Parts: sequence; structure tokens; C-alpha cells
Amino acid sequence: MGTEEAAATAEARESGIRNKSSSSSQIPVVGVVTEDDEAQGVFKPMDLNRVIRLLEETDKDGLEEKQLKFVKKLVQCFQNGLPLRDLAQIFKILNLCAGKIKNQPRFVESAYDIIKLCGLPFLKKKVSDEITYAEDTANSIALLGDLMKIPSSELRIQICKCIVDFYHAEPPKKHIPGYQQASSSYKIQMAEVGGLAKTMVQSITLLENQLVEKLWVLKVLQHLSTSEVNCTIMMKAQAASRICTHLNDPDPSGQLLFRSSEILWNLLEKSSKEEVIQQLSNLECLLALKEVFTNLFMRGFSHYDRQLRNDILVITTIIAQNPEAPMIECGFTKDLILFATFNEVKSQNLLVKGLKLSNSYEDFELKKLLFNVIVILCKDLPTVQLLIDGKVILALFTYVKKPEKQKIMDWSAAQHEELQLHAIATLSSVAPLLIEEYMSCQGNARVLAFLEWCESEDLFFSHGNSFHGTGGRGNKFAQMRYSLRLLRAMVYLEDETVNTDLCEKGTIQQMIGIFKNIISKPNEKEEAIVLEIQSDILLILSGLCENHIQRKEIFGTEGVDIVLHVMKTDPRKLQSGLGYNVLLFSTLDSIWCCILGCYPSEDYFLEKEGIFLLLDVLALNQKKFCNLILGIMVEFCDNPKTAAHVNAWQGKKDQTAASLLIKLWRKEEKELGVKRDKKGKIIDTKKPLLTSFQEEQKIIPLPANCPSIAVMDVSENIRAKIYAILGKLDFENLPGLSAEDFVTLCIIHRYLDFKIQATHKQRELANKSWENFLARTSNAKTLKKAKRLQEKAIEASRYHKRPQNAVFHQTDIKGLNTTVPTGGVVTVESTPARLVGGPLADTDIALKKLPIRGGALQRVKAVEIVDAPKKSIPT
Repeated sequence: MGTEEAAATAEARESGIRNKSSSSSQIPVVGVVTEDDEAQGVFKPMDLNRVIRLLEETDKDGLEEKQLKFVKKLVQCFQNGLPLRDLAQIFKILNLCAGKIKNQPRFVESAYDIIKLCGLPFLKKKVSDEITYAEDTANSIALLGDLMKIPSSELRIQICKCIVDFYHAEPPKKHIPGYQQASSSYKIQMAEVGGLAKTMVQSITLLENQLVEKLWVLKVLQHLSTSEVNCTIMMKAQAASRICTHLNDPDPSGQLLFRSSEILWNLLEKSSKEEVIQQLSNLECLLALKEVFTNLFMRGFSHYDRQLRNDILVITTIIAQNPEAPMIECGFTKDLILFATFNEVKSQNLLVKGLKLSNSYEDFELKKLLFNVIVILCKDLPTVQLLIDGKVILALFTYVKKPEKQKIMDWSAAQHEELQLHAIATLSSVAPLLIEEYMSCQGNARVLAFLEWCESEDLFFSHGNSFHGTGGRGNKFAQMRYSLRLLRAMVYLEDETVNTDLCEKGTIQQMIGIFKNIISKPNEKEEAIVLEIQSDILLILSGLCENHIQRKEIFGTEGVDIVLHVMKTDPRKLQSGLGYNVLLFSTLDSIWCCILGCYPSEDYFLEKEGIFLLLDVLALNQKKFCNLILGIMVEFCDNPKTAAHVNAWQGKKDQTAASLLIKLWRKEEKELGVKRDKKGKIIDTKKPLLTSFQEEQKIIPLPANCPSIAVMDVSENIRAKIYAILGKLDFENLPGLSAEDFVTLCIIHRYLDFKIQATHKQRELANKSWENFLARTSNAKTLKKAKRLQEKAIEASRYHKRPQNAVFHQTDIKGLNTTVPTGGVVTVESTPARLVGGPLADTDIALKKLPIRGGALQRVKAVEIVDAPKKSIPT
């Protein structure tokens, strides 16, 4: 039977079936279902393979009409959904139709109709169909992205509509007996597996000047980007840069910018943030973002425009975190600084001429975002000059002042407070980079005056709504907290101009006063904030007083009193997690920097039992404090009054200071893995102090500016400090020691002897080397033996497999009886021997003449000196 006859027979059979079932109002899904068959739940599929064979045929009269007719019948059969088992064949038919479009445009409609069916539910006969036909389904859906290459607007739009329908699944129009709808997320999952997102991203380049299709593609990508899997695929397809470069394409509807920004957001959140930032960190993308933001900043007045403007700024801030992003080169940094400061510092720039921010929520958020982006931008040092030109320090300092009564403000009270805190926080990052601008704006005076207001009793109803306002509701703690952070940042620059100016303005006295005022009014509700404020005050004082005796004298007894107050804190609070640990560290630092070296302060500290408090903390056995406390005690022991205080201290169970120190020594050695027996005696007498770490440590070459491992051992572990303290107590008449303590005390007493021991070993090796040298020079047999050993070692170290055509240069000097290492000597055969005179040429130039012809020194015969010619006298 021929193909045409088979087609005619099938057509007649299908016609008969239609006549038989004409009384039925049911619309078949696949093939034709009679009333009896429908009742029995039987599904008779259409012969799809026959349709495929028909579409594959060519060069026959009337074939196109026949092909179109069969495709139309197929479309009619699948009006209520597509069975998963037939999906691969249906999409093969779709692909065949798509392939004919170029030469037979009428197939556009056929492809369009089949694609439209893809938006209908997928049907499964068995529960396992979703797994069985998963690969076919994924490949079929991936084909939709490939069909975007067909230059047909209506086809591309229909493909996009079909994919969007994946995310808005509807139940079948009619129930088909024996079939049920696939799960609502099945199409979405198969789109991920098939990599549909990649081809949809690539299709953007095909739609340069076709706005409608481009908007539909962006809508599809917007839906696809809700999945992490799709976002990863899109990121690898360079979706971020492809989309960003088209942000400024003409679009009266505004959809392009909205959808593009949401896709960029999703990519940043759901895929590799670093990779997306890298894609956006190029000049083309940043110029597009700059133009979009500037247009929205200057001309966006609607609620929607302002929200979109803020979203673009957040994306820009994220990109600015990449130091390689050309923010300065594209001019974006300069514009952002201008937009951040034009309200506070008047500018004649046309971009901001006549502009004014309202107190709307969006503009308020914009202002905070601009402060934030300045913090990000200032991390790139080339930005510093732009910050100077933009007068950023002056603009930020306009917020560092107490609220003025009866003044009309652009912001509400709550908004102004939040911006004030944000501005001070921004200054903490920017001011240390712009010291001259900070000083020219009288920065220290402004901050100290603001702190004076923070400490005052002026009525101020703070809102404390923001992140920066945490713990500041109804008080001025938030303002004080950020002002102290700013001062701490400036002090720790160790710039003498800044610190001298602070001291001349009475900062030390003011800080002590604030601290005393805080401890006089306990606030348990905001305890964590108060502890942070106290810690910062002590750190500021430490930074100002370190290495300055006069400033330590200003710190004086009042300063010692606040230190002692902290030292008396209940030890149980150290485990509270509120910040007592940090406060104690700051206190110990202030003892080191503000008290030690100033004898009146040291004596006052001792009189107030400060050493007892230090030993109390040391007895808590918290390793993080031990090193610092022992270092302080070593310095205090230079004061002759200290020893009596140390010996007088008693801890729990009448423990003495000496017993405590020896106990710490044993604990340290146990942690370091030093070998000791049960009674604490030395096991390895050759290496009495060697730790397990040092024993395992290999020899590592270090730069000259790096301390050696031995030096680090002395500085990091506490044994050297314990030795120094007990040494200043003379190792004698130490009360409260057990027998084991005395054994350990003997080891501590010999600590330095055990450390010199390595030096003795080096000297022994040097002496042995000298003795060997003398033996070689005084005994011929010893010299010959040493020479043979040396030659054997040299020969063993050589590479014996010589490459082909290699030239070998002899480096040994024959007949040289010495074992001292020689320098590199190469005999160049091309140089005549008469010029060099041999390897052992006589070079005693004190008795020989130099040859007139030049060249190397050589042995010459003595020459007779003739009388010099007489000089003629000119007439």
C-alpha cells in the first residue's frame, strides 16, 4: 500500500468514527473517543508517527496542504491537554513545522497552534509517568527556547506566553477519564532540568530593536529567576550584563526597567553574588546604571519611580563593593557624592539645580542609601580626592549638633534623628581618611560639644526606631555611642595633631566625667549599650595617654578610680554575653597605657589594692586575660612597693600569689606538651623546655622582618612573664608552696639557663668546626682524607645524565690542595692560555711589570729600564 493510499484509508476511518460519535458533545483530547469508550475510560491515541512521516516527506504535489491539514487535526485532538507519553512526538512535529517556516511561511500558524497547546495542562495516565517521561518532557520544553531563533514576532510572543503559563497553572477544561493532571510545579521543574533559562537569555541579543518581544522575554526571565537553579543557569549565560546593558533602551511603558531590575535582584540573591557583581563591573553596565539612576533622580516624581530609583541605587552599592568596578572612571562616584551632599552643601551643578528632597518615605530611604554608598566608596583610596572636592565632611557635620528649637526642618523629628545617627556613623569611616578636612571643620570641637549635649539633662524624646538608634529610645545613648565611636576612630590614627588638639580641649577630663556620670546612674535596661560606651571611653583614654607622661598625670587619681570600679565587677557577669569581657579588656589596656609609667598613679593604684584586684581576675583562670594581666604585673614589679602587695594577696583556700603563678606555669606547660613526670620533674634533660609544637615544627624560612619562632614562643606563652615576676620576688621566702610547687619553682628559676643552653650548643659546634680546620692545616693525612670526602660529596651531588650536545665546563681547579669551598670558576677554552697564564699564574704585581698589550695578568721577563729621552726646550 502506498503512502497516499494509507493516508486516505486512515482519513476514511477517522471520518467514520466522527460520524458514529456525532451525538456526543464531548471534545476528545487525543484521537477520538466514543461514548462507550469514554464510559470505559479507554483512550485511543492518534497515529502521531504517521504525521511525523508525512511532515518528513518532500517534493510531492499537494503535500503542503495535506501536511497542514493533519497538523490542524492534531491540534484539534489536544484541546484539553497533552499526554506526557505523546509529548516527545508532538514536539518533534512542532520542530518539523518550525523547520519549514523559512520556505513555507504557512507553517507559522501550525507552529503557533502547537505552541499554544503547550500552555495547557500536561496529563499523566500513571503516577509514574512524571518520572518515566521526565527526560522527554525536559527536552521538549527546552525546544521552546530554541524556537525563539525563528524571526516571527507572533511565534516568539506565543512561546513567552506559554512559558509564563507554567507559573499560573489552571485545571483542565474537561476531565478525561483515565488521565489526571501532572503536578502544578512539574513544568517548572522540567524547564529547570532542560536549561530553558539559558536559551531565553541568549534570545535577548536577537531582539535589539523589537520592544514588544523583548518585554515578553524579560517577563519570562522574571518568572524563571524566582528559582535558584534557573538563576545559576542565567548567571552562567551572562544574563546580568546582557540585561544591564539594555536598561536604557526606549520603553514608554516602563516595564523594561522594572522587570530588568527585579531580574538583577533575583540573580544577586539566588546565584553567585560575586560572579554577578563581576559581570556588572564593567564600564558599559555602570554607564547604563548611572544614566538610569540620574534620570530617575532628576525626573522621577511618582511613588513607583522613586522606589525603582532606590532599587537601582542598592544594586549600584553592591557593585561598588568590588574594588575593580570602574565607578570613578564612569563618573558615577562623583555624581553619587553630589547627590548625597547637595542638600547640606549648596552646589551650582546643573544635575541638582532646583532639586529638593521631600520627607516622603522613598526620599528618606534614598538619603540613607546615599550615606551608605559613601561608606562603600571611601574604601577605594582614589575616591578620597572626590570626597574632598564634594565637601563630604562638612555636609555630614551639619547633623552633628543638638536639635535647634523653633527651626523649620526638612525632615520629621524621627527622620532627622535617624539621619543624624547615620551621618555620625558615616563620619567614623570617612573622617580618618580626610584628617585635614576633619580638622579644618573643627571636628574635635564639634564632637566634644555634641557629647556635652548628650550628657546634659536637656529634654530630648528620641525615637530609637532605626538600626543605629538601637537602645536609644527616650535617651541619648545612641548619639553618645556613635560620637564615641567617631572619636575612637580618630584617636587610633595616632595622629599627633588630632590627639594634641583633643587633649588641649580637655577630652581626658570630659571622658572621665562622662564615665563617672554613667556609673552613677545604672541603666540595666540598656546595659549592653552602656557597656559599649564605657569600653570606648577607656579605649579613647588609652589612645591619648599612651607614651605621654603629662597626659597620664591628667588621667590621675580620678582615672584610676574608674578603672578600679570596673575591676570590682562581679566575675559572674563575664559570662553574661553583654560585653563585660570587652569592658575588662579595655580596662586592662587603660592600666597599661594610662597608669603604668606614672609613679603617682601607680602608687595610688597600689594603695587602693589594685594588685589584689588584678590577682583576683588572674585567679579566675581565664586564658584570654592571663597574658595581659601578667604583662601588667611584670611592669608593676619595677615599683618597689609592689612585692609586698603580691606576697600579701590571698585567694580562695588561702592560695598565695606565688602558688597561683606556679599553678599557671604547670597548666601552660601541660597545654604546650612539655615533657614532665608525675612529680613535675624534667624528663628530657637535653630539651627541658621544648614543647610538642616546637618538636613537630619543621624549619620554615622567614623574612628578615618577621620574628622567629623562638621569639614568638617567648612573647605568646606566659612562662617568660611568670619567670620575670617571680624573679623580681627573688624566688625566695615565697609563702604557701607545696612540695610539687618547689619542684616547679626550681625549673622556673633555671628558665633562662635552659634558654641559653641552645647558645652553648651553637658555640660547641663552632669550636668543633675550628678544631677540624686546625687538624686539616697541620696534618697532611687529615687534609687528604677531608679532600677525598669533599670530592666524593661533590661528585654525589652532580647530575650524571648529561643532555645531548651539552657543553660541560669543568669547575674544579686541578692540583688545588684545599678543602675550603672555592668560588665558581669556568675555564673558557676559546681564551688562549698565554693570556691567562694558567690557573696558578703568578700575579704578584709588586715585583713584575704589567704587559703593555693589556689583557690578563701573566708572567713576564724582567725588562731593562732605558734612560728616558731628554725634553727639548722650545726656542
